[in-house]
Amino acid sequence: MAVLNVHERLVAGGADAVGELLDTLSAGPADRLWPSDHWPAMRLDRGLSPGSAGGHGPIRYTVSAYEPGVRVRFDFTGPPGFHGFHEFAVVPVDAHRTLLRHTLSMRTTGAARLSWPLLYRPLHDALVEDGLDRAGPTARPARWSPYVRLLRTALARASHCRRRPWGGADRTDAAP
Repeated sequence: MAVLNVHERLVAGGADAVGELLDTLSAGPADRLWPSDHWPAMRLDRGLSPGSAGGHGPIRYTVSAYEPGVRVRFDFTGPPGFHGFHEFAVVPVDAHRTLLRHTLSMRTTGAARLSWPLLYRPLHDALVEDGLDRAGPTARPARWSPYVRLLRTALARASHCRRRPWGGADRTDAAP
């Protein structure tokens, strides 16, 4: 299945200022664009340099292109069935306005043909909109849909169960 998913935000500011935001991606606490306060942090083993590997949560990728202050492209390496890329680009409109664009372009195969539309796409859309909100003030901040809230709750519970399997120390009937 072919997927093209584009999110854009018109930011009040010049391309240099918006480009500085882009350049903080994966910089840990100094990252001013990625919404790691509510989502898995973007982590790259060598920062924003071509060949750097990492991802966020179960999404894995390598940096395939980086033009400081202009764009960064990531080629997917996981999950299985994601074949393509996602990228952020800074597009000058005029001296005082800049378009910040996130593009995801991929072909899904196997189980990803179902997991993308049912699981990953709603979460991806919410994460990207949260990140774009960080790029500058907005009259209408992004809000998570009830479905996104349901997915986040279910995934958090599933993650909790994996960390504390049945029969673990948190069982009330376990012997001391």
